[in-house]
Amino acid sequence: MTYNYLSVGTKIASVAAALAVVLLSGSSQSSSALREPASKGGAPTVLRLISTAQYENTIANIFGADVNSRTTFPALSRTNGLISLAATAAEVTPGLLDNFDNAARNVAAQVLDPDHRDVLIPCRPKDVHSADEACARAFIGKVGRLLFRRSLTPAELDTYVAVAQRSTEKTHDFYSGLQSGLSGLLVAPEFIYFVEKSEPDPARSGEMRLDGVSRASRLSLLFWDAPPDEELLRAAEKGELFTDRGLNRQVDRMLSSPNLAKGVRAFFADMLFAELFDNLAKDPVIYPRFTQRAVTDAREQMLRIVVDHLVSRNGDYRDLFTTRHIFLTRSLDMVYDIGAPTTGALDWVPYELPENDPRAGILTQIGFLTSYAHPGRSSATKRGKAVREVFMCQKVPNPPANVDFSALEDPKSPFHTARERVNFHLQNPVCAGCHKITDPIGLALENFDGAGQYRTVEGGVQIDASGELSGEKFSDARGLGLAMHNSSAVTSCLVKRLYEFGVGRVTTSDDKQMLEYLGDRFAAQGYTVPALLRTVATSRGFFQVAANSK
Repeated sequence: MTYNYLSVGTKIASVAAALAVVLLSGSSQSSSALREPASKGGAPTVLRLISTAQYENTIANIFGADVNSRTTFPALSRTNGLISLAATAAEVTPGLLDNFDNAARNVAAQVLDPDHRDVLIPCRPKDVHSADEACARAFIGKVGRLLFRRSLTPAELDTYVAVAQRSTEKTHDFYSGLQSGLSGLLVAPEFIYFVEKSEPDPARSGEMRLDGVSRASRLSLLFWDAPPDEELLRAAEKGELFTDRGLNRQVDRMLSSPNLAKGVRAFFADMLFAELFDNLAKDPVIYPRFTQRAVTDAREQMLRIVVDHLVSRNGDYRDLFTTRHIFLTRSLDMVYDIGAPTTGALDWVPYELPENDPRAGILTQIGFLTSYAHPGRSSATKRGKAVREVFMCQKVPNPPANVDFSALEDPKSPFHTARERVNFHLQNPVCAGCHKITDPIGLALENFDGAGQYRTVEGGVQIDASGELSGEKFSDARGLGLAMHNSSAVTSCLVKRLYEFGVGRVTTSDDKQMLEYLGDRFAAQGYTVPALLRTVATSRGFFQVAANSK
């Protein structure tokens, strides 16, 4: 089955109309709550190291989907819940530089091979055995502009053309020379880092703003997780991104692009810790149905549900915690034990869970359930901690180093269920503080074992899946999903994460009013993510930088 990325551009007008009704009625938010707050001076510009996905998107966008880097760059550590925020402090070590160099050589070799060069190079050399400066300059200037996210300076263009010329003189092969020039572009700091620059704001004396091409990069990373395309670069260079009309035109275009699905997917892959699947494994004796294929499909299922709901359906973000609409493959169906009409082993089919099904929402899908469990059993604590930290932005302290877990891990333990094990923890004052805020959430998911398979009994004892979240009590996992749907912390967390993802930095107390404004708009627009993206991208705060930024 081919995944259908439906355009959301046609829905922007209806979202705006709905917002207008809210404003006119005055029944939801006051007009002042929906007005962007005054600036507090902005934050410094950022320097972001390109990610593996952004690198691949760049290469595919410029040279075509059949040209690839054939490498994966080492993952960065998380900062404030997001890997993307760590990119602003990442350094290129000698080992990482080797990765970039290998990727550059692979890409350049593919672009200049006989199967691609006639399509990708805008000119033909007079003699393939000799240098042709005019043709080399045309190719490097065009490609360099897209790789550097700006036009090359005359000195830069001269440098990379000279590299190509010297290589051609040694090899007597024009295309080999171009390959060297392209490889140089692909390892340049201006490519492997997204470099933001600022300039004085002519409309506000003493304040700074991002320059045009930096604005273009910030927009394209937010919407597409990719560099600006030619149209966005042209708009930036013409100054159109400094006008409301020009900015809105580009934002509307990006929202209507199929690439929006890639951007939303990239953000949620970061927010939802998708890298956990890289090392996810279960005891095959205890969980024989949970195969390596199921691991791969569980990751894809999680992101596919998110993108389908938020982009294709333009749905309410809160409904992710209650939706019964999922996608299945044969390997996943073995774990879910649904008997869905899957065909080929790798085919995806949409499936609507029955209303009486114990599963509903993203927390009951095996991607979440297996990521936060032990190899051989479930974990109410891991799952409850993940709910707090991933979806509510509430940091839960790590357990003290001297905690004794032997009583819980003893195979002859008298505890039959997770609730009994939790109660044991609560008797220890050192443990009780954290377990009180995690376990009442995680216990609601105890009807699902460590592989995400449904059960009603553990250790011969009926499972009690009742719990509580922010004063709202529930009896099972679906009740937890509804409590998450109704939690203001869940939506404010998404706003915070998405804004940080967009500006490339951790928010501070200076951003409090901005986040409140975005949250109010998010609510007024029906909690739809494309509308939130639009609000972020058209706000003054998104582009404002500190006065000492360069």
